[in-house]
Amino acid sequence: MITLTGRTVTKTVETQLGKTLLKIAQEASIDWQFNCARGTCARCRCIVQEGAELLAESSDAEWDRLGPDELDAGYRLGCQAIVEREGVIVAVNKTYF
Repeated sequence: MITLTGRTVTKTVETQLGKTLLKIAQEASIDWQFNCARGTCARCRCIVQEGAELLAESSDAEWDRLGPDELDAGYRLGCQAIVEREGVIVAVNKTYF
């Protein structure tokens, strides 16, 4: 199960392997903030509170936009965080602005 929280909407949906957290949020009509969906704007930034180990490794775009301190704290870009394994994932959209 994946629980995603946007600006005002929180929903729990079935795990969808191979999809990004942003794509899952869009399909579930969660008000997840984003502009580009390709890792350049960082507006889809989120904090993964549970299940980070179920996601693909951080992408080059994430290293460029977030840096080691944010990545170590559990932040990811929703458009880059791909679900790779089944399990419980909890993420909250946390934009910079």
